[in-house]
Amino acid sequence: MSRAGNGRRVCALGVAGVLAGTVLVGCGDDDSSDGAQDTSAKSSAGAREQGTQAVRSAYDRTAEEDTAKVKLRVRTSAQGASQTANGQGSVDLDDGDSVMTLTVQGQQVEQRVIDQVLYQKLPKGQAPGGKPWIKIDLGKVAAQQGAGDGSMSDPARSAAYAKAITDKDVTEKGKVTVNGVQTTRYRVSVDVADLPNGDTLRKQVGPTLPMDVWLDDEGRMRRQQIDMTVKTPEAKQSSGSSSAPGKVTVRTVMDFTDFGTEVEADEPPAGQVTDMTGKALEQGKKQS
Repeated sequence: MSRAGNGRRVCALGVAGVLAGTVLVGCGDDDSSDGAQDTSAKSSAGAREQGTQAVRSAYDRTAEEDTAKVKLRVRTSAQGASQTANGQGSVDLDDGDSVMTLTVQGQQVEQRVIDQVLYQKLPKGQAPGGKPWIKIDLGKVAAQQGAGDGSMSDPARSAAYAKAITDKDVTEKGKVTVNGVQTTRYRVSVDVADLPNGDTLRKQVGPTLPMDVWLDDEGRMRRQQIDMTVKTPEAKQSSGSSSAPGKVTVRTVMDFTDFGTEVEADEPPAGQVTDMTGKALEQGKKQS
């Protein structure tokens, strides 16, 4: 594979990591019945409402902690092949700034997000322009894609998901220990149409977005998992014909620990950075 192609792939996975993601553990569907039945429809409805409120308030409760350590895993699958990116670092839960080290195919990428601008230090020899760092303005890219201010690309600004959740969307799945902390797991089906620019997003990922969250006893998010199936554009063949659109599945899981940890996210020196925002916007136009 060409050097430029490899750099684009690493960068794309980095952006996916910002979107959300973390340690991927065996999260089976757990949909089998345990034989117990609700004795009261009213009681069931009350429990469901309580779960919905817990999920909707989790983003605010988590953000109130200001900062946290974060661990992520992003698995991307297409055409029978898959690739995984792992990362760990820290995030400012208020403004979304973060510092993270990603590992992709055995290579490390240093990543920072500052004021919705993504900076990545690629492996030696892979960054264009002869400079160690690249940057992409996530806000501009999100605006081009009809995603507003780019908040959906920021784990600290995921509250838009919560606003799209209703009682019928939330199911409690039981108690689970996550990183030594007792949590309650909820499965959520987010109506994409209710998200910001939902009509555009619906064309890319379908009508619903499956999401699982694990909340501790204080209602804070300890783990979040999002599964996406993204439609890819038609591919042009050498004969001039087009192949059918494909699909890429992305599972991102993010763990939050050590609330209150220090976060130091500084911009790299300007002379060491190549701005790739234009390239990203150009690529976006080709795929639209």
